[in-house]
Amino acid sequence: MALSAPTGLADAVVVGAVRTPMARGKESGALAALHPVELLAQTFTELFDRTGVDPALVDDVLVGCVSQSGEQASTPGRQAWLSAGFPVHVPATTIERKCGSGQQAVDFAVQAITSGASEIVVAAGLEVMSRVPMGSSTLGKDPFGPGVRARFPELTSQGVAAELVADRWGFTRTQLDEYAARSHQLAAATRDAGGFDREIASILTPAGAVSTDETIRPGTTSEGLAGLRTAFATEANLERHPTIDWKITAGNSSQITDGAAALLLMSARKAAELGLRPRARVHIGSVAADDPVLMLTAPIPATEKLLKRTGLTLDEIDAYEVNEAFAPVPLAWAATLGAPLDRLNPRGGAIALGHPLGASGARLMTTLLHHLEDTGGHFGLQTMCEAGGMANATLVEVLS
Repeated sequence: MALSAPTGLADAVVVGAVRTPMARGKESGALAALHPVELLAQTFTELFDRTGVDPALVDDVLVGCVSQSGEQASTPGRQAWLSAGFPVHVPATTIERKCGSGQQAVDFAVQAITSGASEIVVAAGLEVMSRVPMGSSTLGKDPFGPGVRARFPELTSQGVAAELVADRWGFTRTQLDEYAARSHQLAAATRDAGGFDREIASILTPAGAVSTDETIRPGTTSEGLAGLRTAFATEANLERHPTIDWKITAGNSSQITDGAAALLLMSARKAAELGLRPRARVHIGSVAADDPVLMLTAPIPATEKLLKRTGLTLDEIDAYEVNEAFAPVPLAWAATLGAPLDRLNPRGGAIALGHPLGASGARLMTTLLHHLEDTGGHFGLQTMCEAGGMANATLVEVLS
């Protein structure tokens, strides 16, 4: 089955996709010595070196980034473009839809291309959490305000929300740890087989080149993870949620990570004009929101909305990338929608590869595209939970 753009709209196609290695988001991490702008600049350079497209032809650069403070405060896509030595006439903007920021960059690029507003767009994501820590943009202030807190008095952190999801779906600690171990095992197997080689750009740091993911722990087992302490069972949380059987640990959660990813999208007409082979078509996606207290469940309605829009069923989709913010998120998504687990995050997910917040949406799309190409798959679905109870869902269709 093939899908085409609605009548009157252009097809948006991917001609290039690349990501950096994923590095631990701490001072000793492999990418921590690089300014975020320089990390993204090297990613852009690799993207255009691989595709052979003239950067001067780009209409816009869209970059997802969550913590827009410190070294990520000054429209990092613009600064990275200039640092890469690319033409000054190309603009950039920064997008923030929490963990889905990089995916929203892809979706906005598709919307711009299909509508005819742009012909060539870079969609990217960036987060260097070792240098711009999570939460630094709020400076200790309350980002919600009294009205929201009055309406949702049970509003809580993402970690506690993950506990609530695990409790609601009845997942055991063993199930969560087994899923987390699976993530590392799949990622390690993909890496060892060379499956990540095509999607990774080697990044030059003051200490030398970084070419492989630093975050994967191939020896991870559920038995080993069982020894980790729960991360969110504080005295205040225990008092507030006395019925929770606490299960979320550092081991069954996504890793704090440094990374970037970028995709080059254009209209199918422009690709033909430039003599380029489109690798995939990205269809207009969906966004949805759900209970802000549970916070992490919106990938379910976002996926349902996308399936209804496209007329596809999950059985017709070859692989699903559901961001592993916490193990209960993809497990609840799969259990609710009846998705087969063998198609879920087949190369591992954020538990093994890490979750550089603003970059993850572009990283997932890059990994999904390469997986489909390597396995002969046709359709891939990507979705990810976002703070505040939101989610994006996007469908990619391989054309080769």
